[in-house]
Amino acid sequence: MILLYKGRGIARGTGSGPLLISPAPISFLSGVDPESGIIVEKGHPLNGRSIAGTVLVFPYGKGSTVGSYVLYALSQNGHAPAAIINAEAEAIIATGAIIGNIPMVDRIEFPPGTLKDGIRVTVNGDSGEVACETS
Repeated sequence: MILLYKGRGIARGTGSGPLLISPAPISFLSGVDPESGIIVEKGHPLNGRSIAGTVLVFPYGKGSTVGSYVLYALSQNGHAPAAIINAEAEAIIATGAIIGNIPMVDRIEFPPGTLKDGIRVTVNGDSGEVACETS
């Protein structure tokens, strides 16, 4: 069964992958290794996890505007997320997703318990839709 949710498209394109969910904001400058795609921020709930090829869900970004260029670098070296879902997009992450060609949406009202790490999701940044595969 596929559940379809509608939000706001931020960065165009379509990306699919397993969900990786962070309850905490992410700083791409010094919080994510641009060479490997691994979260390196000490104390972050996803510290040590790779974001490469995932549909990365987090509330919003934090940190310097250089974070946009880290997202671009991740895209260029093949370690970017397949797509991004934010509760609320902000300029740093949105810019990085756009220049890195990473589909991105925000403002989606998921029912509690819908999102679980590892489920397969497709994000359509053109339409703002997210399709979640359930068992």
